[in-house]
Amino acid sequence: MKRLITLDDFYDLYHKLKQRGFKFILSKFNTKSISRTKSTFNQTEHTSSDWWIIPAVRERWNKMISGNPKEDYISFFSNNYLSGKRNLRLISFGSGSCSAEIELAKSGIFEEIVCVDVATNQLNEASKLAKRQNINCMKFICEDVNSMEITSNYYDVVFFQASLHHFNNIKSFAENRIKMALKEKGLLVINEYVGPSRLQYPKTQIRKINEALDVIPKKFKTRYLSNLPKRKYYGSGVFRMILADPSECIDSESILPCIYSHFEIITEKPFGGSILMTVLKDISHHFLELNDEKSSILSNLFDFEDNYLKDYSSDFIFGVYQKNNA
Repeated sequence: MKRLITLDDFYDLYHKLKQRGFKFILSKFNTKSISRTKSTFNQTEHTSSDWWIIPAVRERWNKMISGNPKEDYISFFSNNYLSGKRNLRLISFGSGSCSAEIELAKSGIFEEIVCVDVATNQLNEASKLAKRQNINCMKFICEDVNSMEITSNYYDVVFFQASLHHFNNIKSFAENRIKMALKEKGLLVINEYVGPSRLQYPKTQIRKINEALDVIPKKFKTRYLSNLPKRKYYGSGVFRMILADPSECIDSESILPCIYSHFEIITEKPFGGSILMTVLKDISHHFLELNDEKSSILSNLFDFEDNYLKDYSSDFIFGVYQKNNA
């Protein structure tokens, strides 16, 4: 059963107000859903305290994907699946700040990298950064991926960095956008949230999240830019998620089944997040610089999630898939 409104929705509203200001909150009352989505991603300068800001968490991802805590997924992908290749074409749907795409461009493997997003500000900043680094193979297109013209059988790689879960009707999107754009034997690459749509976690997962939260001492539970402690997780309400960003996790649980219908698995690396993402939300700033106590807490949290993943699926996946002929 979906949760429509929860106590966490009010905490989230309060923290968005503290982090991004009243003007940002007002933007969420625009009646056009695309405008609310743009308001989420058009801000290029804001701070947060999410799990991805913790260096130890990122090293954990690296180890789970590449086997090496110092080798990220971009390097892993380039070294293992693009070695010896040249003059490739890549298109990134929902590219945002284009940080991963810029790193791929530096490899010299690509003749063309096309970044597409509705967030004008982020694309403009990415374009400036590419120019400063003398990267000439990149194009930046501000347009809705669902309505733009895409040349069929043209790209060697279709790329998603935390963006595929923002697309609706994944079945149609996979067939008519992703697969259509790729050449024969082309590669789909994702680094994605693939868990329950609208973050509607089952009761078992919510219970485990709260058990993991209990591992953290009270002094490290104060929320970012606030004195409020994070005592318990109640789940995300659908109404708040739609109001904040109508695209957020809109059809995420369909991602893997649809990929399996149209692509062959080349490699697939789960890297958790089923517990850690939610537990560390709003309190991650406590773990940016570690001492023995904080390192021990993170180690216990990592072990907790590893044990959870023995019986339940990972909410985050890095995957490389090859277009099939079906």
